[in-house]
Amino acid sequence: MMGVHAAITHEPIDTGAVLARVGGEEDGAAVLFVGVVRNHAEGRAVSGMRYDAYEEMAEGVLGEIAAEAAALVGNDRVAVIHRVGELAIGDVSVAVAVSSPHRAQAYEASRHVIEEIKRRVPIWKKERFVDGETRWVDGTVPPVPSTSERGR
Repeated sequence: MMGVHAAITHEPIDTGAVLARVGGEEDGAAVLFVGVVRNHAEGRAVSGMRYDAYEEMAEGVLGEIAAEAAALVGNDRVAVIHRVGELAIGDVSVAVAVSSPHRAQAYEASRHVIEEIKRRVPIWKKERFVDGETRWVDGTVPPVPSTSERGR
């Protein structure tokens, strides 16, 4: 067990290594969610995609989300890694691992991480279609803190 871990990477994600970051003798459940590049989107054939990020901010927000998930399970056994750059069909784009004494907690925390990544992390996805067209996927705009929340 190495504590809460969150990272952005340009390298292929080793899902076994992500899972190895969680787990303890008191845990009866370990959940590994793996997001994979699929070969279609909205009925069109996809040849791959690109993820771009504001990396420094994205890693910070990933850390916040992982810490929230740790609070949900009551331990620090949460790991999340998101890949950026060019990805091919079948490549792992994101991996989330959570362990806890009970499976319901682990599933809840894992789902929290992936849903919040989609909602809050400044990572953008550009799909490449087989016909040569590319398209940025619509996402959500992360909330901007008010001036008082930024410490002014």
